Amino acid sequence: MPCTHRSVPHRRCAWIASCVLLGAAWTAILPGTVLAIGGPPPVTVAVEGAVRRPGSYTLPRNATLSTLVVAAGGYTDNADLAAATLTRESANPVAAPLSHPRLLKGSPEDLPLADGDVLRIPARTPGAPPRKRPGSAGYEPFTRPNNFGVTGLFETPTARLMPENRYRVGITQVHPYRYYFGTVGVFDRIEVNGRVTEVIGVPGFSNNDSYGDYKDKAVDAKFLLLKERTFLPAVAVVISDPGGTGIFASQAIVASKRILPLDVDVSLGFGNGRLGTQQLPPQGEGFKIEMLTDPGKWAREALPFGGIQYAPTPWLSLLAEYSPIRYERQTTDPAQPKYFQNPVPSPINIGARVKPLKWLEIDASWQRGNEIGVSASATFDIGRTLVPIRDEPYREPVEASRAPLQDRIAFALADVGFSAIAVSEDGFTLRVDAENDRYFFAPRAVEVLLVTIAPFIPPNVEYVRVQLKQNGIPVAEAAVSASVLSEGKSGYLLTERIRAAAGFRSVNFDAPLRPTTHRRWFDYSLEPSFDVFLNDPSGFFQYRVGAAGSVSAFPWRGGTALLGVEGYPVNNISTSNAPLSIPIRSDLPEYMKENASLSRLLFDQIVGTREPAYFRAEAGMLETMFGGGDAEAALPLWNGRILAGASGSLVRKRAYDDPFRFLSSKNYHTALLLGRLNVPEIDASIDVKLGRFLAGDTGVRVEVSKFVRGVTLSAWYSATDTDVFSDPYNQGYHDKGISVTIPIRLFAGRDSKTAYRFSLVPWTRDVAQDINRYLPLFDWIGRNAGVLLDRDQGSTYRGSR
Repeated sequence: MPCTHRSVPHRRCAWIASCVLLGAAWTAILPGTVLAIGGPPPVTVAVEGAVRRPGSYTLPRNATLSTLVVAAGGYTDNADLAAATLTRESANPVAAPLSHPRLLKGSPEDLPLADGDVLRIPARTPGAPPRKRPGSAGYEPFTRPNNFGVTGLFETPTARLMPENRYRVGITQVHPYRYYFGTVGVFDRIEVNGRVTEVIGVPGFSNNDSYGDYKDKAVDAKFLLLKERTFLPAVAVVISDPGGTGIFASQAIVASKRILPLDVDVSLGFGNGRLGTQQLPPQGEGFKIEMLTDPGKWAREALPFGGIQYAPTPWLSLLAEYSPIRYERQTTDPAQPKYFQNPVPSPINIGARVKPLKWLEIDASWQRGNEIGVSASATFDIGRTLVPIRDEPYREPVEASRAPLQDRIAFALADVGFSAIAVSEDGFTLRVDAENDRYFFAPRAVEVLLVTIAPFIPPNVEYVRVQLKQNGIPVAEAAVSASVLSEGKSGYLLTERIRAAAGFRSVNFDAPLRPTTHRRWFDYSLEPSFDVFLNDPSGFFQYRVGAAGSVSAFPWRGGTALLGVEGYPVNNISTSNAPLSIPIRSDLPEYMKENASLSRLLFDQIVGTREPAYFRAEAGMLETMFGGGDAEAALPLWNGRILAGASGSLVRKRAYDDPFRFLSSKNYHTALLLGRLNVPEIDASIDVKLGRFLAGDTGVRVEVSKFVRGVTLSAWYSATDTDVFSDPYNQGYHDKGISVTIPIRLFAGRDSKTAYRFSLVPWTRDVAQDINRYLPLFDWIGRNAGVLLDRDQGSTYRGSR
């Protein structure tokens, strides 16, 4: 199945099981309140003992233990972190074992703070060694991948999960299999794994040597049903390869228990399919989970498996496993006829895992009684910056200090990443309007703006109000008492005070101030572009490498004229597949083969009302494959918890090799109802498109996304009436795919709004396709929805001090 892997700026896009996230989203929605300007009340807490600045602190309502530790300057050298306690009101102290703030943040031990809490951190006796906290490493030594990426032993899973908001990539070889995998800890109880299994020495196509060895794609999911308790094990369900060929499919339930103080982890489970007495049948476009639909049949076909892991040190684990896989009975496995006509010599697998670096793991094993296995994987936190973000503060030149107040503020804000600046002051309120050109999170932009203008605020001003705009259209407002900015604080402490005191709103905007200074009339971008074409019969791995650039003009409020071009000096993409009956996207390789193209030439107009409601229309060469006209409407509801909208387009197919010509006079049109549910409680969203898609098929497309510190992981699935197609490939097909959007701020060392999108999607299908818009309204609103502004107040990134 051909797929693409693309880099595109400023687009939203994860790897999530749609039905599970939908359920989690609804159960996680709490009764919400609209945050008026002024913000939620802060909490006042205290820290005593072995910190550098003990005392009382006023922190944001969503502050946690790590927030308090950072505010107190960190620990002293003799702090006994394992003996820390937290006292709440008149209750008895409870254990609150700590660690370095960066490790503590986001962990289960990072307890939320309530008003009046007191954290006490005793000091160790001089010369005494640090007290070891039982289970201080959590389940970390035992949350590493099995052969194909799922957290487990070698050929079997355990009940351990990859920690939430972490990902890993790796490769394993145990002849005749080679596995390429990527795994994501989506939520506290959900892990998702994607893999490609290559069967060495078995051709993928008997009549096509260019494809290489046989390769099978699969997705696995693990769900933690029960967390481990003192006397009870953790219990998880693992669903492997539930759709498609089903060659490596299985469904298992497994329990794991850690035995302290030996640091031994024991697992026992039962599984069917590849782990059972017989293989599961192929599912094609559907999927079936016998564990749920026919538990009796699952139980009859399931076989036991299990193993043990011992971690004498954090960097070394020893493993032994019993595997029930009967290779000689895996008759649909392409490796069976050539390599497994007889049972394997042994069901016991043994090996060791070494972790030489924090992010790197290397495994060596002896499997099946006759094969050496080797594996390497790298694990990272999603959204953690690789280069610390350092935005230099503004230093006012001597000549600027002689200018009027409005000019001084405008000069300062233009220097730190703002444009279209307007300032007014009536003796009571200082108001500043500006466009945020640099900062990924709007609350971070407000913090920088307020810190920058703090030295200029006149003594008679009581309040400061800020309006953030996008291309002249208000998208968020914030307000703070001027006293917060004028009490002699600076740097980190001033930022913390702003974060605690500022409040946001995203409705009923005031009219923008005029005139503005430092207005942007033009902008440009140039970024690398990398596309991958996978699994085509003409070759499994094809690619093109180049650059994508654009030039934009902003003639008036909400208007954008855009020219986009792409060039690929390295390009080996080809295909042996013919376009299908209604070629919407199935002829995409014809466009991808071009080394240079005009990707967009359009004019886009957005209009916003005060309430707000938003409307957008665009015309021109809308994307690489289509040109014409498109329109959208969007209405935020319940403080942005829900976005409701509609879209429609009338387009024609563009020619492959001529940027200004259409292939024919045939028109395609769409008519869709749109919806987005934002669930900030779990940093997730659900998008729905319902109606007519480009090929004329009607139905629904659902996309679920997880947002992690600027990175967006997405997965989508469609169900439409495919009777409009006459070819067998589109009939009954469900369009699906995954993507990740990565902000450049993770690598640049400074803040930036630019993000790159990488996607893995089918190319040979035309089902549930829509226009690839320049900037859809829902994404234009993005993190400026009210409930997300509130959430992001605690998500802005601060560089190391």
